[in-house]
Amino acid sequence: MGCCPSEKQVVESCHPTKSRKDYLYFLVLVLGSVFYFGHLLNESLSFVSGSVAHLFHSFYELFNLMFLGLVFGVVFVGILSFVPREYVISVLGRPGKKTSILKATLSGLLLDLCSHGILMVGMKLYERGASLGQTMAFLIASPWNSWSLTIILVSLIGLKWTISFILLSGVIAILSGFIFDYFEKTGILPKNPNHVDLPDDFNLWENLKGDFKNYRFSWKGIFRLILTGIKESKMILKWILFGGILSSVIQVFVDQGIFQEYFGPSLFGLGATLIVTTLLEVCSEGATPLAADLINRAAAPGNAFTFLMAGVSTDYTEILALHETTRSWKIAFFLPLVTVPQVLLVGLILNGTI
Repeated sequence: MGCCPSEKQVVESCHPTKSRKDYLYFLVLVLGSVFYFGHLLNESLSFVSGSVAHLFHSFYELFNLMFLGLVFGVVFVGILSFVPREYVISVLGRPGKKTSILKATLSGLLLDLCSHGILMVGMKLYERGASLGQTMAFLIASPWNSWSLTIILVSLIGLKWTISFILLSGVIAILSGFIFDYFEKTGILPKNPNHVDLPDDFNLWENLKGDFKNYRFSWKGIFRLILTGIKESKMILKWILFGGILSSVIQVFVDQGIFQEYFGPSLFGLGATLIVTTLLEVCSEGATPLAADLINRAAAPGNAFTFLMAGVSTDYTEILALHETTRSWKIAFFLPLVTVPQVLLVGLILNGTI
């Protein structure tokens, strides 16, 4: 089995093949470009001031934080588009097995990408045949658990809290994965139409050795990979830009002093954190220092954990992307329904409320 599938394999998807104009994509692309380049022009020309200048600057900083993760996400999506589904399932494990959820969680914990890059990869894994439980475990475990952000988090909140957060997020990912696999198996949620039956005698390493032996490097192939990654990531990029624009508007027009006054280690503070993290679209790089403030300034470790984890579970970018990929609002809204109660329970325990 070669590493370069046929064109039919590359474009296969559960989506309809009929093309249609995506007006929202073009709208957010234009607005994002205006905000980003408007800031650059405003630095030298100073043609706007006040809230408009602040809005441009806010989006500029947020996009720069997301950019590297988006680039890596596009590259991974491009690679996965050319990886046979059997390879993906072999690495993640056969859907329905308990070890497959553990493998998906571990993959999410180890993959060094921000939440937006992870989202693109996670959606591609679903399209390549991963079960609903594997996809959810991967998404829930990974957004802020990259190596780089772990090092940053240790410096901000200490080794004890960092390790605790990583382990607890892994536990929630595993439990959620089992729950989603059960819902998929019993028909409560629709099954992945991209299911792959892996042959019993399939040997990943033997196939990989054959692929590498036959591989021939070419710049044309690299260009095709990147182009495919961009094309396959278009749907996710749309919602990321939408979320970034909305987040910038919130940051400019919502008083930031609220964060310091109303987010202590109380039931009210935890509820307020949940509301803010639901409304605020912040990438993992941006969420990490904000979560550290909740520990260092508000003395609320449970709120910090909730901010990091519920930001994934209630993230409208993630919910919309799940709907686009699975064609099911039910699956999309089951993400917060399954995960938020677990996150809040852990948050209450960490705050010492219960």
